Amino acid sequence: MALVTSKEMFEKAYNGGYAIGAFNVNNMEIVQGITEAAQELKSPVILQASAGARKYANPSYLRKLVEAAVIECPDIDIVMHLDHGPDFETCKSCIDNGFTSVMIDASSKPFDENIEITKKVVEYAHARGVVVEAELGALAGIEDDVNVSAEDSSYTRPEEVEEFVARTGVDSLAIAIGTSHGAYKFKPGTKPQLRFDILDEIVEKIPGFPIVLHGASSVPQEYVKIINDHGGKLVDAIGVPEDQLRQAARSAVCKINVDSDLRLGFTAGIRETFENSPEIFDPRGYLKVARANVKKIVMHKIQDVLGSAGKM
Repeated sequence: MALVTSKEMFEKAYNGGYAIGAFNVNNMEIVQGITEAAQELKSPVILQASAGARKYANPSYLRKLVEAAVIECPDIDIVMHLDHGPDFETCKSCIDNGFTSVMIDASSKPFDENIEITKKVVEYAHARGVVVEAELGALAGIEDDVNVSAEDSSYTRPEEVEEFVARTGVDSLAIAIGTSHGAYKFKPGTKPQLRFDILDEIVEKIPGFPIVLHGASSVPQEYVKIINDHGGKLVDAIGVPEDQLRQAARSAVCKINVDSDLRLGFTAGIRETFENSPEIFDPRGYLKVARANVKKIVMHKIQDVLGSAGKM
């Protein structure tokens, strides 16, 4: 089976009341953990690379890792997606390098400029059979090269989405309804609450259109505790409640991004192994524990949050 686009995936997810997990990849073990979980649960999956991942791992290495996953997991559909492409040149490079989906993030630009940049990417991508995600609104938080302060963040304006989609021809739209990048999404003592009223207004404006949630890690406290108990220092790390993500997946949200949760599980496995077995110096000894944590997290997301198990 070859890499696919997300077009048919999202149509099925929208009509079926579930979402596809878009998991960020940085190395071999993370790719393995994600795809082994998806293969076992017969779930479609999106492997996405950020600008930071491409700098770290090298685009060619990432491409070959994903190609290997396609060979090893022949029973599932896999999309290779660029996360937060900052400009046309980056998106073009990924399209030319075999990505089947790209995100152009011009959400920090004025509305008309966002449309102009997005449309240019859409025209290039569609001519080559690649789908495009764009963003309206600005999520707070830090993820690789994306850094938006709480003061500069803004909710998506429902009155803008219909015009944006019509003028750009984009295939899916990332919106800001209260999620946030990174592990520190909310202030301690506050009750995280997604703005489902905004989501409902957007659905009314563009019915049937696939919506994307970025910054949707739930920051599992079991892994935060393991990290802190074994020398780490994560203070007040708080994520999006999973029941709210499941509610979003039942609506128009067809793609939910997860990155920080994988980082937490990966790091927890390494820290715990180092402290419990200080004699281990073979990377395979601690990376296999980290990989197992990634797989466990992805299986949980697929089964209990996304609802995409058995959708192949």
